[in-house]
Amino acid sequence: MKIERVAVIGATGAEGFGLATRWAGAGIEVIIGSREATKAEDAARRLTEVVPDGNVRGAENPQAAAGAEVVVVTVPFSGIPSIYRSIAEHLTEGAVVIDATVPVQASIGGRPTHVFGVWEGSAAQLAKSLLPDHVKMCAAFHSLSAAALSDREVALHGDVLACGSKAGKDTVKALTEAIPELCFVDAGPLENARIVETITALLIGINRRYKIDRAGIHITNLPE
Repeated sequence: MKIERVAVIGATGAEGFGLATRWAGAGIEVIIGSREATKAEDAARRLTEVVPDGNVRGAENPQAAAGAEVVVVTVPFSGIPSIYRSIAEHLTEGAVVIDATVPVQASIGGRPTHVFGVWEGSAAQLAKSLLPDHVKMCAAFHSLSAAALSDREVALHGDVLACGSKAGKDTVKALTEAIPELCFVDAGPLENARIVETITALLIGINRRYKIDRAGIHITNLPE
């Protein structure tokens, strides 16, 4: 499966910008979404400087979501309600939405190594509750370091755990494998996002203790 175009909502932030950098470098058209068109366009210009031959443009979140059948959301947890409500009616029929949000306490002024409980079970499940039924909802890309993603001189290593719609996981797999050295791992239904999302807080703590900025995860002994 080949992905032609992806909208990255929140690509003005470090994680989203890093993902957008890798996908633009892989020849995928990238639409950067932001609440403000000027911020999106500025991020698109910065990305073009990093990936001169990339096909990149910026747009407000609703327009970015409407322009692609694959939408990746990388925003702070506190932004979930407003962001998802703003794009819900603009998503194409059967769109794949991939949430990379983590409910770390830093998003509400707490510690980045701590997570808090989400009534719906996880950030991804909260997001799904705000979207139309036709959307194929997945959760993925939580364990990738923003610093490593943005450093195109260094290959990424590790696994991407994907939870959610079976129909959407093929898309997650294609986006994962568009980034060399990364491996896709099917982590089950969307309910498992409550486990996968918390791995980010664990990795942040590991980074701090070892004074690094790009710890990741790898699942051993999977079939080739």
